[in-house]
Amino acid sequence: MTSGLQSPLGKGRKPKHDARPGLPWGRIFASSLVVLIFAGLAAYPYLSPDPLQKPAPPAEATAAPAEETVVAAPEDPNGIKPSRPSDGANVVRQVMPDGSVVTKYSPRDQSEDGPKLIDATATGPQSPDLAAFPDEALIEDTPDGKLPVIAADGTRPFDRYARPWSGARGTRIAIVVAGLGLSQTSTQKALQVLPEEITLAFAANGNSLSRWAPEARRTGHEILLQAPMEPFDYPDNDPGPLTLTHDQSEARNLDLLHQSMGKMTNYTGVMNFLGGRFLSDADASAPVLRDIARRGLMFLDDGTASQSLSPVYAKAYGMPHAFADLVLDQEVNHGAILAKLDDLERIALRKGSAIGVASAFDDSVAAIAEWSREAARRGIEIVGVSALATVPN
Repeated sequence: MTSGLQSPLGKGRKPKHDARPGLPWGRIFASSLVVLIFAGLAAYPYLSPDPLQKPAPPAEATAAPAEETVVAAPEDPNGIKPSRPSDGANVVRQVMPDGSVVTKYSPRDQSEDGPKLIDATATGPQSPDLAAFPDEALIEDTPDGKLPVIAADGTRPFDRYARPWSGARGTRIAIVVAGLGLSQTSTQKALQVLPEEITLAFAANGNSLSRWAPEARRTGHEILLQAPMEPFDYPDNDPGPLTLTHDQSEARNLDLLHQSMGKMTNYTGVMNFLGGRFLSDADASAPVLRDIARRGLMFLDDGTASQSLSPVYAKAYGMPHAFADLVLDQEVNHGAILAKLDDLERIALRKGSAIGVASAFDDSVAAIAEWSREAARRGIEIVGVSALATVPN
């Protein structure tokens, strides 16, 4: 007799029969699962949030993708994230309270390969195509308007807005026509008649400077801001409502200066309008010239103040500075102005360069335009006044 352990599997066994029929467990489980699914679908509208409400973004939506590298500021607790270094701009994303994501794009320094943006802070003259617009890196938004400042990379308005010149060693002359903006007719005529090599100075007390200054830049001129300053015979000789005076507080004079500065943009420097009394007073002029210097501007002294301290403070503050050699139209007569221009040329031949200043009288503008064309044929280079400025180290 063979035991069950020795029998082949499944051989020699009698089938077993339960005393009761078996339950269909598979069918019961499947039926229960179907019931549960339908019950869940029926209950979903009551258990879920408002179906029209925007779902909250997943936690990883505010995180930078794994391949992004931090190139901007450290992560902000509000969810701000930097861009990838291969992007052409800084991309900043911020998660708003309603779950939406706001993305901001701004230029960044291009030190890697990739898309290149126009460099708004490159050292050197501004592109002629952009000359009518201020360089955003060189302005400060204030209640007084857009004031000039030195850019983060060290570029000064003096550098950026200077008119390029040949760099040759020949005789150079700069001519500055001042008082523009005081008369709309004279200003328009000067812009139409004067060659682009002539530097134009706009009076802070003038009108429509936000219109005329960009037009002057668009047509190739270097421009200056002409700030009114106290003369010795003040108030009988009054330069206007923005006049800087020796007996006002430093804060008041700086406030007036900034109001003047905010009237226009894209100028290389500041020029005095009158100012014999003011520029000869150390306590009054020093803070003003220091502010001009720290904003990266030059100062052009028109030469009418014999006791002016501007050269002293320009050197002390490292400020580009120029001093006019001649006032060309003390006698407003076409022939007399031409004679003065000839005198200016003789000074330039002797020194290598010279600066002349004039006002925007019709006779002055006409004589300067005529003489400039003739001087160019004699090999005289007319340059922007910034080219003749002394720039301390």
